Amino acid sequence: MAEPGVETRTRSSVITARAAASFEPVGRSVATARAFVRDTLQGWGYGEVVDDAVVLTSELVTNAVIHAGTAADVLCLRGDDGVRIEVADRYPEREIPVQHGRSMGSPDRENGRGLLLCAALASRWGVDYSPTRKHVWFHLDLPERPVGTRSAGPVLPDPLLPLADSRVRVAVAQIDGSGAITAWNEDAEELFGYSSEQVTGKPLGDLAAWPHTPGIGTGLAEALRLSRWEGSYGIRCADGRVIPVYASHLRVRDAQGEPSTVCLLVREHERAVLQTPQRSAGSDTGADSRTSADPFEVFIGSPAPDDLDGLLQRTVERARDMLDGDSAFLLLATDDETELEVRATTGLPSARQRFARVPVETGASRYGSARMPAVHEDLAAVPGAVPLLEGTGMRSVVTVPLKVEGRLTGSLGVAAEGPNRYSNEEALRLQFAADRIALAVESARLGELERLRRGSLSFLVEASDLLAGTLDRDQTLALMAQMTVPTLATWCAVYTIADQASDPYLSYVLHEDEDLIDGLKALLSSISPPDPVPTPGARVWTAPGDAAHRAALGASMRELGGPGSPVSSGINTTLATAAAVGGETVVLPLVARNRVIGMLTLGKPTDDHFRQEILELAEDLSRRAALALDNARLYSERVAISQSLQRSLLPPGLPDIPGVEVDVIYRAAGEGNEVGGDFYDLFPIRDGTYGFAIGDVCGTGPEAAAVTGLARHALRLLAREGFGGPAVLERLNAAILDEGARSRFLTLLYGELRPQEDGSAVLKVVCAGHPLPLRLSQDGVVRPAADPQPLLGVMDDLELYEQTVTLDPGDVLLCVTDGVTERREGTRMLGDDGLTEVLRTCTGLTAGAVAARVLRAVERFAQEPASDDMAILALRIPEPHHQ
Repeated sequence: MAEPGVETRTRSSVITARAAASFEPVGRSVATARAFVRDTLQGWGYGEVVDDAVVLTSELVTNAVIHAGTAADVLCLRGDDGVRIEVADRYPEREIPVQHGRSMGSPDRENGRGLLLCAALASRWGVDYSPTRKHVWFHLDLPERPVGTRSAGPVLPDPLLPLADSRVRVAVAQIDGSGAITAWNEDAEELFGYSSEQVTGKPLGDLAAWPHTPGIGTGLAEALRLSRWEGSYGIRCADGRVIPVYASHLRVRDAQGEPSTVCLLVREHERAVLQTPQRSAGSDTGADSRTSADPFEVFIGSPAPDDLDGLLQRTVERARDMLDGDSAFLLLATDDETELEVRATTGLPSARQRFARVPVETGASRYGSARMPAVHEDLAAVPGAVPLLEGTGMRSVVTVPLKVEGRLTGSLGVAAEGPNRYSNEEALRLQFAADRIALAVESARLGELERLRRGSLSFLVEASDLLAGTLDRDQTLALMAQMTVPTLATWCAVYTIADQASDPYLSYVLHEDEDLIDGLKALLSSISPPDPVPTPGARVWTAPGDAAHRAALGASMRELGGPGSPVSSGINTTLATAAAVGGETVVLPLVARNRVIGMLTLGKPTDDHFRQEILELAEDLSRRAALALDNARLYSERVAISQSLQRSLLPPGLPDIPGVEVDVIYRAAGEGNEVGGDFYDLFPIRDGTYGFAIGDVCGTGPEAAAVTGLARHALRLLAREGFGGPAVLERLNAAILDEGARSRFLTLLYGELRPQEDGSAVLKVVCAGHPLPLRLSQDGVVRPAADPQPLLGVMDDLELYEQTVTLDPGDVLLCVTDGVTERREGTRMLGDDGLTEVLRTCTGLTAGAVAARVLRAVERFAQEPASDDMAILALRIPEPHHQ
């Protein structure tokens, strides 16, 4: 049964593939489930819905394994109309957010948020119940993919034909299933400078400059797995340059059924050679067809690109051709309409191509505002009038605004190398075209922002999961850098601040090219760190770019000495490092608990810029990372304090006792504990006399350790004041009872040892409720060395007595705590008898060997780690050496 209004069955669909997995009710299962869904959908070629599917699966599996505490079963079904994912748990509580003219609940609430997200992101969703299980499912529709068609174009006059070089080179590369290059033709060698032998066997990803933006576009690995793919990216040439290319990928299989991908690549400006022909709007050519044609399709062509980047690139190319210009550019406005961001260009240097920002208002006149059409007949007469075109050689330009409902959404411009090329007539023509495409561009932009938002949500979910999984400071620093490179930036540096009086310290550096990390770290170490400003948001930091420019200039000057000159060594590395940090660099403060604890620095290579959405995502990440880093710092400080205090409760060392071998093994239960409720001590009392003790405080952990410290220090003080064994323990008993509610009962074996001239040793022992000490004679006989007496911390009046034991040469006295004798495996327990049998096999062993054998027997008795503290004290009188 499901809530009315919530669909409980999918529409009729043919299931073409399925994948299922089960996940245990533990925290790490959530991340494993996300990876399972992502890998499954990517393998099916459904990259468009991966982010939504991952977010929904994460919430539903969290509800099952964390909140309900049951295992979760995830089932992915591929149909002809989309993908359906089911999450089942064994906690069939019928609790669905009800919507009766009200909100389904707050997104901040933990319970019900998964169903709230289903309602927001899924095409269809529902809940199915059975007596023992609950199924929550959601269905995500796939966007329609245009099917390739055959077409023929009309005969065109020569001036309207696409431009190409005198000889068009088509590079052909074949990529195997692992992404490695297996074939590389001569045109590829000519275009990119690599011989076939140099690239064969290398991953195509080593050469491809593929954009990394979460939630937008398809990754290289996914593109190579698709049956067909067509689009633009860059190839890094042998000389270090990146050449923009237009590529067409086709997935094929050989006679043995092994798949591979054939990649055809041409220079970007020759894309017409490979680009799929546009389908005509219709077959009618009469006057009625021309008059009814959509003005947008007339300008853009049909079909229009279904992605924002493709639409913008098509727009600038058509605008340039329409006005017979040499270049064109399109900028989109930021949300506050104060800046314009370069999103598409043609005919301009690569430095102007992506995400550079210019202000909307550049002057007081109407020509200084992007909100109005403007014509500049000669830019040489008004330098700086169009900042985007400075240094490009363009002389005349016409720009028009893109507006939707009176709001500025962007700017479209066409420029030419000659002066006086444009007038108001061209401005009107361009404005007419801009009005036709403004709504489509804005719609595509909002769609891109929505995809980026969903991708960002998925990214932050995984980032939070990773950061919450560690309290190690160094690992947290590494995670911060690895999550930003290369997803958000080309390189990253993390500065940390120990306290308010300390300067920022460069703690971690990462670059997507590992060969450049050392050079980048050296460059950043040579400049002053950024100021720790607590103001939220990203701010531009120019120091690395300036230092890179100076380093490159100095390297170029040294190069004049000739390639054989000694001073020219390392120049290539210097230039590569300078290029790696020559782009935009931003700094985000790491603020936790109202204190700046560091800075996250992100950078781009030469002339690259960050888009605003990426900076906002980085700011969200920096807030989470700052809290995780501060938590790791606090945890490290607490651990250091705890370890220091615990070490102060242990004896500083064992004294050397003439004629006596001594060895101690100590194990505290609990992770991070060095001291528990068990304790030992061995100390000199007066000349020739030594005190020894081994005890067990009720319980484990810090509370027991507090009584441990009291007992150990009290024993030393009282013994050195001349009190005998019974008097020492009686006064310790009173001190424990004085602790009141904090007191804990204590078992204790205390003794005084005095070596004798004949090689033996006399012991006086008191056993107050403790496991009895065992004496091993040379003949292999094991017997108790004391009688049991009442334990401490229970009764006010104790009457204790001491017993005298003489250890002859070769004898061993073994003292242990109950963590040894009460070692369990199911219903079995080692016990006193088991310990006696172990000790009986130790005849002739040294004290250290006896303690080690006892510990090994305890560990092997059960498979599970010990759950109680454990102390082993072995004393042995060695036999005299005969000459």
